[in-house]
Amino acid sequence: MTAREMGTGLVRASHPLPTVAVTALTAGLVLGAGATWAPGLLVVAAVLTGQLVIGWSNDLIDAERDRSVGRVDKPVARGVVDVRTVRWALALAAVATVTLSLAVSLAAAALHLMLVVGSGLAYNAGLKATAWSWVPYAVAFGALPAVAWMGAGSGAPPWWAVVVGALLGVGAHLLNVLPDLADDEQTGVRGLPHRLGERPTRFVAPLLLLTGSVIVVLAPPGGPSWWSAAVLLACIALAALAWRARGTTPFVAAIALAVINVIALVVG
Repeated sequence: MTAREMGTGLVRASHPLPTVAVTALTAGLVLGAGATWAPGLLVVAAVLTGQLVIGWSNDLIDAERDRSVGRVDKPVARGVVDVRTVRWALALAAVATVTLSLAVSLAAAALHLMLVVGSGLAYNAGLKATAWSWVPYAVAFGALPAVAWMGAGSGAPPWWAVVVGALLGVGAHLLNVLPDLADDEQTGVRGLPHRLGERPTRFVAPLLLLTGSVIVVLAPPGGPSWWSAAVLLACIALAALAWRARGTTPFVAAIALAVINVIALVVG
């Protein structure tokens, strides 16, 4: 195995899309919290390394299960990158996460390590297979605004940012699991989306995201503006499309709704 192949395998095993998405959301929240560049970069770096810990641990824990159902998108299960390499990367990322989090502040470190990273690890370790699979997402995404605000030295975040973050997290969980429902069922993983079933999950996910849209438009001080009203109308249209359309359109519409929620949360 060449160094390039190993590097590519490590990146893919880290779950790069969720890692980049959560890190980008954190960067936006840090800016919204009014952080200066130094503490802001520390918060973003801590969250990035924490997401790497969650991603790599997920692939290590699920390797045998992924191999049994022939998951071709899982580098560890396919042997594209060896387990020892991923373990070393995971250990280094864990050290970096703790160090960077403590460098921000003790309060921010406690929130990040226990609620964000801790929730991700709890999900990987077994909660994903229970009816409580949504809880780690609600806790972690709800805690992200608090990490950003504490890291910026701005105190507690507004309540609506925490609520919208939690709703976004649960909606993201439902959407993320949808494509893997069949594979998960074969290996005994039955989280909340599996227990709800595909059709109810496709209904509940946009509903949660739309609820977050309503809150992020109406709750901030000053009330809704013309742009926020336009955002809300767009979110209503996307939710309706997610509920009524067929094929892959509902999934794409729900993802677009989640993206708009992220942007609205940061701008709000």
